[in-house]
Amino acid sequence: MTQKSAKVVVVSQHYPPDPSTTAAIMASISRRVAQEADVLVLSGTAGSAAAASADKPDVVEVRNWMPGKAALLKRALAELLFTARTFIALLMKLRRGDVTLTVPAPFMLPYAFAAAAKLKGAKSVLIMHDLYPDVLIMAGLLKPHSLLAKAIHALNAPMFRALDAIVIIGRDTEKLLLRYGGVSRDRIRFIPNWTTLARGVRAIDPDNPYRRSLSGRFVVGLSGNLGFTHDPVIVFEAARRLQGDKDIHFLLSGWGVGFDQLKAMQAEAGLVNVTLVDRVEDDQLETFLSAADAWIIPYRRNVAGVSVPSRFYNLLAIGRPVILVSEPDAEAALTVTEHDVGWVVEPGNADELAKAISGAANSVDPQRAERATEVSKRFDFAAAMAGYCELIRELAQKESIEARKMHG
Repeated sequence: MTQKSAKVVVVSQHYPPDPSTTAAIMASISRRVAQEADVLVLSGTAGSAAAASADKPDVVEVRNWMPGKAALLKRALAELLFTARTFIALLMKLRRGDVTLTVPAPFMLPYAFAAAAKLKGAKSVLIMHDLYPDVLIMAGLLKPHSLLAKAIHALNAPMFRALDAIVIIGRDTEKLLLRYGGVSRDRIRFIPNWTTLARGVRAIDPDNPYRRSLSGRFVVGLSGNLGFTHDPVIVFEAARRLQGDKDIHFLLSGWGVGFDQLKAMQAEAGLVNVTLVDRVEDDQLETFLSAADAWIIPYRRNVAGVSVPSRFYNLLAIGRPVILVSEPDAEAALTVTEHDVGWVVEPGNADELAKAISGAANSVDPQRAERATEVSKRFDFAAAMAGYCELIRELAQKESIEARKMHG
């Protein structure tokens, strides 16, 4: 940062001790940028201020109510209240010359964020983890031509114009952003997320505690948050079609509404080739991911440009092929096909998924595992942090030049 009085303000509803991926990403960015500039975090997570130690950024908690994800009306009200409180906090904390960053969670936050930054003369960066209303349409929560979808599209245009930079984590998002008038390529920055596990092929170990009791020679896994954008039904239906194949076993873990759905389906069907495991803690994640021969990431239709699976990076890092349910032009699908590190399956087609899993079980390729770990080098923590720091420096310098011209 060029001005000692200027600071970086990071806004995130989720921040440690929240265990979510978003919390970990925003904390990593905040701590790295804090090595170069004063950083203030506005957090919506209770206990985050107390958890921050002296060598981490200052954290100020914005009061937040977090109802369950299935309680849609309560959740919408809570997110509206959080957005309003954050807007007030930004007006109080931001100063001209500051640089501020956020993510679209809740989806109403970027509108208040961009407005506050513009009012206070601060530079603003939106890290585009999800694109709304597209992600809500993909999840089936909104109709494409509904009044609410049209309203969100209309609000997006001035919000995107007000932002100084938009960080995308998938190449496929750019074309969707460019649909909005006033969004130019020079304000879009591609900074993918990163692996959190060390790169290197993990051998298949029959004594792995998550694999030991499974009968199948080939284990296909599912892990992570199964939200509204994911399709757990296609995975279960593929397992149903393959229950006669004694060589293949499904190891399914996670949390969210989709995992609740899986538990309900298994309680009714009792498939012998399916094992359910509750959420695996971070200290066991590497062991768990190493237990399967291949991993499924199941998206609903229209994922391209809308969402990028963060779990994808760690699967590549440990040398596991990925069976991705997605359109072929989505970011993860492009990576899979360009480097032959897995298979891409049409959304909603359980027969095709079952066929891909069967094919994967009969074509184990050690070179595919090696390629996966090599590809994972593209998703590097240090490179991502350098990208964020460079962007913040550029915006701070731009503000400094603009300020000199103003007072010329």
